[in-house]
Amino acid sequence: MIQDQLKVLIKEALKNLSIEAPSILLEHPADLAMGDYSTNVAMTLAKQSKQNPKDLAEKITLELSARQDLAEVGILRIEAQNGFINFYLSKEFLVEQVKEIIENKDFGRSVGGKGKKVIVEFSSPNIAKPFTVGHLRSTIIGDSIAKIFDFCGYEVLRDNHLGDWGTQFGKLIVAIKRFGNVEEISKAERPVKALVELYVKFHNEAEKDSGLDDEARGWFTKLEQGDVEARDLWQKCIDWSMVEFKTIYDRLGVKFDMMLGESFFEDKMQSVLTDLGKTDFYKESEGAKLIFFPDEKHPPLMIQKKDGSTLYATRDLATDKYRKEIWNPDLVINEVGIEQSLYFKQLYEAEEMLGYFEKSKRVHVAHGLYRFKDGKMSTRKGNVIWLEDILNEGVARASKINPDTGEIVGISAIKFNDLKSESKKDIVFDWDEILNLDGDTGPYIQYVCVRGQSILRKGEEMGKSANTEKPTSEVLDIEKILYRFPEIVITAQKNYAPHTIAQYLLNVAREFNSFYGNTKILDEDNKHIEYNLALVKATTTVLKNGLYLLGIKTPEKM
Repeated sequence: MIQDQLKVLIKEALKNLSIEAPSILLEHPADLAMGDYSTNVAMTLAKQSKQNPKDLAEKITLELSARQDLAEVGILRIEAQNGFINFYLSKEFLVEQVKEIIENKDFGRSVGGKGKKVIVEFSSPNIAKPFTVGHLRSTIIGDSIAKIFDFCGYEVLRDNHLGDWGTQFGKLIVAIKRFGNVEEISKAERPVKALVELYVKFHNEAEKDSGLDDEARGWFTKLEQGDVEARDLWQKCIDWSMVEFKTIYDRLGVKFDMMLGESFFEDKMQSVLTDLGKTDFYKESEGAKLIFFPDEKHPPLMIQKKDGSTLYATRDLATDKYRKEIWNPDLVINEVGIEQSLYFKQLYEAEEMLGYFEKSKRVHVAHGLYRFKDGKMSTRKGNVIWLEDILNEGVARASKINPDTGEIVGISAIKFNDLKSESKKDIVFDWDEILNLDGDTGPYIQYVCVRGQSILRKGEEMGKSANTEKPTSEVLDIEKILYRFPEIVITAQKNYAPHTIAQYLLNVAREFNSFYGNTKILDEDNKHIEYNLALVKATTTVLKNGLYLLGIKTPEKM
């Protein structure tokens, strides 16, 4: 890509000036009039070279401008401004990029990750609990990250690590036996909601009768020991839950390569315990067994309770040891809420200490919370929104605009509203913003894409097709944006940041609308009509590919 070539040119210019630069930062100026790329290298190196930043920028610019091969790279001119060095791309380069886009429907796809394997663990809901809007984040952020890595050439394995084990199942079994009825739950319209009601009832009753907690712990112990009745009730909870989960995943367009729940690793935990037993950092404390980190870097991580039962961390260590042995991935990504940041620091450190994974091969992509305008959502306070209700409401609102595209547009609006923000930030839930066709929303980008497709169809009816043989003489702003897509994708991959793509797509949509408003694209008297159509086709290609990476469909009409 051109930015890589520019970095080489800058390093060569600095070498000619007897200056070494370990790294070069290139950015796109916010104002397109200030060039296509800009570097602050003169400012960062001024002190070590004992020169004024402006003077150094001028020297570097003169050194670069003296080259005879700038046109071959695609550079029209280079300017020094207030210590920055700005690069302006040539019209010929931009036209060639438009040509490449219209001839390559997979524009933006790369092979940088070829030969490398990555596991992306995301969604990971708990069995017997319906999806809330909070589950949406891990599901769609993880799905987008998986798509981005795949687009960059990696072999991607998508893992839905279901929460189907743990002491909560002891509580649920007690609740079903004491307060529930298996037949009634099976016949319920939404069995999972019935399970939630039973779970809540258990906690309410446990406040009055402390013996219920002991009973629940007893049933989980039976479950771990293979008790037939416990296993039967546990399996029913899984089956009831999976029906609802599948419905949600189908509507979101999300798929997995594997759905290995915590229970899958039940017989694989002993191997981890054996490994830990050989270390000097696995110690007993008040009857429980914990991992103690060097220099108290993190709080101790409990692996076994004093009654011998296992914990989430035990199963996670077994999970990752299994992944290492079976797939030997180059990277394992966990897309999980930001509130678990400390836990993942402990987990990754423990895995490094055990020799399972180098820390650089483990990444926690943390997402923030959904909030209402007036505060935080809370299941205990009853002010949480079920995800199915969210999807239904989004579709209903979008259907009022166009019933034929209500499902696609409504769900896409919900997805984009999430993905346009940096994942670690909280999101304020606002229906008016989500479905606004004029704002920074998914429907806005979809509408621009649909408009482009409509223009291309009308061009075909006129006997005109997209080509770059007769480009406009002036450089258009839309041209300055489209060629950036491949580097945007790579940036999103390196930073695990789908919002980078979402924000870029908004920029493309705005520039296209400006181009559309200022140009009579299909005017038969316009000698550039086919180049106009090339810009339209290039725009729709980039928007479609970008939306795909966000897990968003593009309707034919809106």
